[in-house]
Formats: sequence, C-alpha cells, structure tokens
Amino acid sequence: MKREKAILYLADGTLFEGFSIGKKGTSGGEICFNTGMTGYQEIYTDPSYYGQIVINTNSHIGNYGVHKDEDESDRPKIQGLVVNDFTYEYSRSSASGSLEDYLSSHDTVGISDLDTRMLVRHIRDKGAMNAIISTEIFDILELQSELAKVPNMKSLELSSLVTTKKTYELGMDNTGFKIGVLDLGVKRSILDNFLIRNCQLYVFPAKTSFEEMQKWGSDGYFISNGPGDPEVMDYAVNTIKKILADRRPLFGICLGNQLLARAVGINTFKMHHGHRGLNQPVKNLKTGKSEITSQNHGFSVNMESLKTSKLAELTHINLNDQSVEGLRLTNGLAFSVQHHPESTPGPHDSTYLFDDFIQLIKNNKI
Repeated sequence: MKREKAILYLADGTLFEGFSIGKKGTSGGEICFNTGMTGYQEIYTDPSYYGQIVINTNSHIGNYGVHKDEDESDRPKIQGLVVNDFTYEYSRSSASGSLEDYLSSHDTVGISDLDTRMLVRHIRDKGAMNAIISTEIFDILELQSELAKVPNMKSLELSSLVTTKKTYELGMDNTGFKIGVLDLGVKRSILDNFLIRNCQLYVFPAKTSFEEMQKWGSDGYFISNGPGDPEVMDYAVNTIKKILADRRPLFGICLGNQLLARAVGINTFKMHHGHRGLNQPVKNLKTGKSEITSQNHGFSVNMESLKTSKLAELTHINLNDQSVEGLRLTNGLAFSVQHHPESTPGPHDSTYLFDDFIQLIKNNKI
C-alpha cells in the first residue's frame, strides 16, 4: 500500500508530519484528546465531538474494525482524527469492515504515525487550540491561512447543526413514562437506556419551544449532551426555565448539566483542555462512593458560582481536579451530571442515574 504524506499544524505553530488515513483533503477544528483504550467508533460518532479533531491516546487504532451497531449517530461527527499506529487489517469476525474504509466513506480526514504521547503532553501544557490536517497543503503560510478560517469553540453554537431535523417517536409500544427529549446532539445509547426502562420517548429538535414540547404531555424531560459553548445557547436555557416553572421532573447529561446550571443563574466556563476518556473518577457526595466514568466535555459548571447558589447544590465532584460533576435543584425536581452514565464506550458505574430519574417521575406523577 502506498502511503501518502499528511500534515498536522497547530495554532501555536507546532507542525507534525505523518501519513494520511481516511479521506484525502484538508480539515480543521479544535484539537482534543481521548484517553479511552477501546470504543473508537463510538467516540467518532458522538455528536458532542462536532467541530473537533480527536487524538486517540491509545497506540493502536483500527484493530477490531467497525460494526454498524456501535454508531452513536448516523455518521462520524469529528472534523479529523490523529493516531499513532493505524491498523488497516482487523481481527473481529463480526466487524462489517475496516476503519479505513469507514473513515473514507464518511469523508473523515486523518493522520497517523505521529508521536501522540508528545502531542497530548503539548496540549495538556498549552491547552486546547485549533488545528488543521491536510494531505494536499504543505506550505506553512497557506496552512495558516486555512487555519484562520476555523472558528474558535468559545462562543460557538453547534447543537442546532447536529440535532434531529424533525421530531420522532421511540418506544411507543411501551407502557412506561413519557419523556420529552431535547436533542442537542443526543447519543443513541442514552435513548437506549430509557427504552430498556420501558419509557416512551418523543425526541425534539434543539430549538423546539417548550410550548410545542408540552403538547405531547411528557411526564418528565431530558436535556441531552451536545457540542459547543453553553453560554451562547439562550434558546435552550429559556426552554429549561419553562420546564422548571411547569414543575416537571428534569434530567440532564453533559451539555444538559451546563444548561440546567445556566437556567438557575450559575455560570459556565471553557476548560483548559477538557475531560475526554473512560477512566475519570467521580465521587457521589450523597453515597460517598467513587464511580469510574466516561466523559467528553470541554466546558464546565463554575464551582464557585454553584457554591453561592440558593437554587442548586453540588452532588458529584471530579476526584482528579475537583471540578463539578453533578448538581441538583434544592426543590428536588431536577438534577444533572457532567459525565456520561450511559458510558458507551466505558464503565457502567453510573447507570443508576437513569433509575433515579424514573423514580423522580414516579414521585411527582401528576
């Protein structure tokens, strides 16, 4: 196989050379890294990664191919991929094809044979920044010009670009509670966790008004994960405020956690380099137990702002950096977490949160 040259160029001027994987071309976004050892297909198809170039810190990527049941959305949402050792051959007999063919068919640009350990250490020191991958532009000035066109993640609204285009129903043959889902980039495994709990789901586009959502008569509402900066998502914040005013149970994950915080006057901020991986330790302050969690976020709820709030309280804390991992409203009708309890890929320590939400609905069924 003839391998073609590729370039990774960072906004701070750092340059890496490697080999092209996936589609040939040029693509830019905010560069970040995920520490998970497995689950690369789930990572690439997570809508929360929209607008980002992902570095896999695991050395070998592609070795088990791809499988249609492991997509978290309809296609990869990443802007680019950076890996160390890329495997064109795969060993899993149930796989539907190679990762190389998968990336190419979905127009995903990537680069391999980089020292990803050095690159990740660089980002941990310097912070998340924009970057560009190219298999066709090797002139530095031209790369700089193309990179300048890539928008900064700060103040960027992206959920409206990955949400469902129209409302749809799931689980209508079930007899369980009716949950209205505000889709800001929801993962399929989150919806599956509700379905296996016998819930009926009505999934709404990101900018659906509360008045429109209310027509279905939900027993409770779920605010999903998604990409972008929560500070510029006033449309979702206003919807959440109306849900809270209607006194319906509410549960949020990741971006949903940040937006619930904003809805009660708590600030959010952009993190230095974010949390993305399958091994983040989180302490549940109610039980006192530690949970190993899956995470993917570059924004967070401001701890000091939460501590001064009279409307919400801290429920979960990250044991690595003491950042906010969960909160609940003091009226008991809403709660949210920053990590991913559906954990696909990842551990299942926090799936009880879905059961907690069902119980909250039962306790407040009108």
